[in-house]
Amino acid sequence: MPVRPDLPTWRSLLFVPVTKENFVAKAHTRGADAIILDLEDSIAPAEKDAARRALPAAVKTVAQGGADVVVRINRPMEMATLDIAAAVLPGVSALMLPKVMGPEHVKLLSEVVAVREAASGLQTGSVRFIAIVETPEAIAALGAIAAADPRVVALGIGAEDLATELGGTPTGDALYVYAMLVVAAARAAGILPLGSVGRFADFSDLEGYRESLKRSRGLGFACTACIHPAHVPIINEEYGVSTVEADRARRLIAAFEQAVAAGQGAVAFEGAMIDLPVVERARRLLARVR
Repeated sequence: MPVRPDLPTWRSLLFVPVTKENFVAKAHTRGADAIILDLEDSIAPAEKDAARRALPAAVKTVAQGGADVVVRINRPMEMATLDIAAAVLPGVSALMLPKVMGPEHVKLLSEVVAVREAASGLQTGSVRFIAIVETPEAIAALGAIAAADPRVVALGIGAEDLATELGGTPTGDALYVYAMLVVAAARAAGILPLGSVGRFADFSDLEGYRESLKRSRGLGFACTACIHPAHVPIINEEYGVSTVEADRARRLIAAFEQAVAAGQGAVAFEGAMIDLPVVERARRLLARVR
């Protein structure tokens, strides 16, 4: 399926606990394409209400550098509805939905969000979803989750939680199969595969992290989230489009179109033969140029 034309061109998404004022104050300087204001794992149960109250000011602060603002809500429905009531406000581009159970779960949350959009004077559908699967039970529903609602623009797995549920550790080998299922499901729905094949929380080995991103981009991932600012520039480089890549893609497309116009069936480009799938990859790459 073609990539949806309304998708964000995210590379990096940086988690920031909404109650950590020093983190919030610096978030816009980190260079991330999106800032995820977290209401879930990084917020203690006793601080959930304070986190919701902190959202309006935090949204304005982290958005001042031009990054999109995402809010990660909590999973239990009672908490999710409170989070949505606080998070659906001007300046919020998307909600990250943790521990998604299946397509009906996504549709239900979409209905709740639509009510809040109307109450807030926002256009229906303006708040998008990033769906995160973190349980073995939901793996079989990845394709249905990806296509459940037009709000869904990205799909990923929660590496730490899923590995725990599987009785394993969040290594590239342990999660490879599930990562590739995410890529296939997301691409089939025309949305962004979010994630990487490697340890999400490890910031002690930046070169190893870079290598895992190179591998992950080659496997089809489009963007990923991180918890440490040191990861942001590496993600932007490895999941981004360099000037050299963009220039080559433009030359390749031009050579193909010129050959087609001349009625040629085979097209040679810089020492290799190219065909439609190669050209389509070049076009998709250019669509991600920021």
